[in-house]
Amino acid sequence: MADGAKTILCAGGAVQDIVMRVDAFPLPGNKVQASDVVTTIGGQSGNAAVTLAHLGARVRYAGPLGGEDDGPASFVIAALKREGVDCAHAIRVAGGQSSLSLIMLDATGEKMIATRRGTKLSGVTPRDAGALVEGCGAVLLDNRYPDFVLPVAAAAKARSLPRVLDFDYGAPADDAVLLASTHVIASADALRDSIGHRDLADGLKALARHYRGFLAVTDGPDGVWWLDGGAVRHMDAFRIEAIDTLGAGDAFHGAFTLRLAECGDAVEALRFASAVAALKCTRFGGTSGAPAREEVEEFLKVRAV
Repeated sequence: MADGAKTILCAGGAVQDIVMRVDAFPLPGNKVQASDVVTTIGGQSGNAAVTLAHLGARVRYAGPLGGEDDGPASFVIAALKREGVDCAHAIRVAGGQSSLSLIMLDATGEKMIATRRGTKLSGVTPRDAGALVEGCGAVLLDNRYPDFVLPVAAAAKARSLPRVLDFDYGAPADDAVLLASTHVIASADALRDSIGHRDLADGLKALARHYRGFLAVTDGPDGVWWLDGGAVRHMDAFRIEAIDTLGAGDAFHGAFTLRLAECGDAVEALRFASAVAALKCTRFGGTSGAPAREEVEEFLKVRAV
């Protein structure tokens, strides 16, 4: 970690993922041989936290997790701490369970996912949102647990901090978490679910009638679109051979938040985030394959979007 590294808070969901690599998905009733397996962090904020740690940021994670007897939650805490992430503000919910996913990736990088959803984690609020954001350069929120992230957004707003939203779940245009954020980057599916427009440019314009901050949408290998005044701009994704796309969007959001905190330029942050997501996709293991800062900087020197 470099001197002067930015501190980024990731507030929201973190889960345990068991990831297997197969040549092809099994047919019903059949078996396949896995060539590789890894148990790793998942979830929007969990993945972003790991990515940020690899990029050399100082990272805090906060969110509701299963109780002290919940194995996936204990795995999440231990794995994040190994990455150097501060988990002091994670809340273990008595009787709660964190989500656990089994994920298969085929030879093309396509994924198949089965998830046991977490329980009793909704409605949890942070103990001290002000302490959470103290000293941060920016905060990254996801919209999985709005009761938790809204006080964080309010505390960050009081300190004039950038508030980046990983808008990955469909929500109405007047959603409180969305309106509390300064920068919103939606997934293509979430934007379509929320606005109803299949065309992403039209979806951005429709959402902009309700939301006044920086607004963008990512669509995997098709790149990212954002609004510049009333105009829609587009940046191509970097062309790579994808091995594992799991967590690429979360890596993108983490990298965007860090670069935005460093330079204040959202378009530069989009380019940096695109490079981080591209490099992550070239390695198996979800965001355990997120690149180091030096790799990203070297990649950007030799590659053009």
